[in-house]
Amino acid sequence: MALTGIGECKMESPTRIVILGSSGTSLDILDTLRAVNEAAGREKYRCIGLLDDNPSLKGSTRNGVEILGPLSLAGTIDCFLINGVGSSRSFVHKEEITLRTGCPPERFVAVVHPTASVSPTAVLGRGTVVMQNAVVCSNARVGSHVVVLPCAVISHDDVIGDYTCIATGACISGNVQVGKLCYLGCNSAIIENVHIGKYCLVGMGSVVTKDVEENSVVVGNPARFLRHTRGNAV
Repeated sequence: MALTGIGECKMESPTRIVILGSSGTSLDILDTLRAVNEAAGREKYRCIGLLDDNPSLKGSTRNGVEILGPLSLAGTIDCFLINGVGSSRSFVHKEEITLRTGCPPERFVAVVHPTASVSPTAVLGRGTVVMQNAVVCSNARVGSHVVVLPCAVISHDDVIGDYTCIATGACISGNVQVGKLCYLGCNSAIIENVHIGKYCLVGMGSVVTKDVEENSVVVGNPARFLRHTRGNAV
């Protein structure tokens, strides 16, 4: 497995991490860091804080970690970063949120849960997180800032674009291309050799049997176009 941007994890001292966001996926990422530490028998990662733009949350804690302040603080803290912001309602803004920190790509680290299976021929980009019991198969190329949630499957030779979220239980067959800033919903299934354009949302439990044009929400079995994503609430 080739992981870009995590060479610093080989150091004996723990890698200091700040997570962007303070709920949902961000807390799942925190659990992933802790699971890596437990499996390693030492503190490989030390999460020193969470960032959230809600001013009322500053100084409070989530799962034992303090919310330090807004995302704009990211560039002022001596740490590495992971972006946990980006739900099914906000995924199209994840790139914008990441760039808003002003931090260069090398500040973001990739992390793999110890129960995940990632092929040694797969490539994961910077800032990507693979969570528990997920599978990334041979020759898959997973972009930067991708979140692969528990029990999702990325099959052989798939290409996953930057900032995309593969939700829990999603199954992507072989030779599929998924554009950047997409969201594949829980338990969705993608047939082999399909191309999904950027800015797409595949609904929960949907079955994609043909190409999906960019900027589309598709739902159902077989999945059908529902509406556009960008410029609309999703």
